[in-house]
Amino acid sequence: MKVAPKLTLVGAGPGDPDLITVKGLKAIADADVVLYDALIDDELLIYAPQRAIKLFVGKRAGYQSFKQEEINQIIVSHAFQYGHVVRLKGGDPFVFGRASEEIEAAESFGIPVEVVPGLSSATAITSQLQIPLTQRNISRGFRVMTATTSDNELNQDLHDIVKSNETVIILMGLHKLEKIVATYQENAKGDLPAVIVQNGTLPNEKVVSGRVQDLVRLAKQEEIGAPAIIVIGETVEFFVKQKKAIAELAKL
Repeated sequence: MKVAPKLTLVGAGPGDPDLITVKGLKAIADADVVLYDALIDDELLIYAPQRAIKLFVGKRAGYQSFKQEEINQIIVSHAFQYGHVVRLKGGDPFVFGRASEEIEAAESFGIPVEVVPGLSSATAITSQLQIPLTQRNISRGFRVMTATTSDNELNQDLHDIVKSNETVIILMGLHKLEKIVATYQENAKGDLPAVIVQNGTLPNEKVVSGRVQDLVRLAKQEEIGAPAIIVIGETVEFFVKQKKAIAELAKL
């Protein structure tokens, strides 16, 4: 039987396996190979056929199982050898997911590609916590950024973004938290409402909220670790007030 190579990039959402799309589950159910990242719930792999090869190619605790070039090679070789390769990624494949590199590698060998969008942590986690990213007369937009450049330096775009009134969502920023806070303080914005969410949408989710200037202390106090997102802006005040109100009710 001749193998028909194909690549499908599937966004698995922010963590909770129930937040993947129906189309994403259908793609997994049709897979001959599933290449999955860290932060993918094992429950999603159950939907793959038993015969399907399931290979972890992500990062955990700073350990990188494969370089991106190696992942590209695995996609191509497995597609030609087995057929339908599903590349299962956390969040949405096109939000810091290096999807374009994998598509380019597959298409350079004539392998057809399909993309199934996923919920990005930037919008899904904030929505679940009822944090509005936009609000009339408060924030006319929002920015999503990574804190770190390819050479492990602080993303210098933050210096411009911090001057706007937009809500800012910082992904992969916990290890740069002190520099992020310093940048806001340098721009006299240390008093802005802010929240850090670890393991958003999952049962072990942890949330700390307050002001930008307090984030380093709060993160250490609550032992916040990766993966986490940082949300900063006036719209976060809605969540901060809500949390305070719930705490006051609990005292009654």
